Amino acid sequence: MERVHGKSERQSLYAQVTGRVIAELEQGRLPWVQPWDSARCGCTMPHNAGTGRAYSGINVLILWAAVIERGYASQRWLTYHQAELVGGHVRKGETGTTVCYADRFTPKDEQERARNEERDARQVAFLKRFTVFNIDQCEGLPDSFTTLADYPPEAEMVPHAEALIRATGAEIRIGGDKAFYVPALDMIALPPKAAFPEPINWYRTALHELGHWTGHDSRLARDQSGSRGGKGYAREELVAELTSAFTCASLSIHPTVRHADYIGAWLEVLREDERAIFRAASQASRAADYLLSFAPEELRS
Repeated sequence: MERVHGKSERQSLYAQVTGRVIAELEQGRLPWVQPWDSARCGCTMPHNAGTGRAYSGINVLILWAAVIERGYASQRWLTYHQAELVGGHVRKGETGTTVCYADRFTPKDEQERARNEERDARQVAFLKRFTVFNIDQCEGLPDSFTTLADYPPEAEMVPHAEALIRATGAEIRIGGDKAFYVPALDMIALPPKAAFPEPINWYRTALHELGHWTGHDSRLARDQSGSRGGKGYAREELVAELTSAFTCASLSIHPTVRHADYIGAWLEVLREDERAIFRAASQASRAADYLLSFAPEELRS
């Protein structure tokens, strides 16, 4: 584990990850819409094989990319030490994947100064880097770690997606030929299911608009004041794209892009602010968790 304190080192980590995302977008590829059909593993969220905890935020994009680029058959990951703790080991010569964790803390001397000055203590941002290895890179792991997961066909997940959408209680008006969310009315408009040649795309579209719906002031309270074509609008659209991707993957539904025409705007946002993709992925994780809290119990156990 590496804790990154220095400002320049923090920036280099943000720049490294953002640079990879920008390179993908410049090629017309979206890191959250990968070619899952050609992947060896099923489409789901990456998680730690030792703790069972799902990764979130920017780490989802990092680990998804590694799974597909390197042809891994699993979405399960371990640190070097975790592999040893369960009796296995990372194969010699294997290269790990760096994930990160952002948080804030209050130094002890700042706490003391704040008490003396009768003010709130200021917090300092920090990043931790972790190197993780896919279980395909390990040997000697228990069978419970290496047994391949059985991912259900997308068609079997439709009732679960239907139940989630209904359970949100969101106002959804069916009709017309466009899908959109109106924050002022807290209302989603969706075309009828018959308008979609592939029925599963209705659910993908609904989950995208529900991604916007989570940002309402009465829920996660994101800034949705941006006007169409502006950077604020593009940022919110990016959050909704990622929310849909994370929610779809959690339901074993392959994510697809909703608004490819925003690639130019997203590139502008990311080039201007190297933390933008971190912020969007973090907000999307919170939004996806919010939506998945409405999922059938068997999907949350």
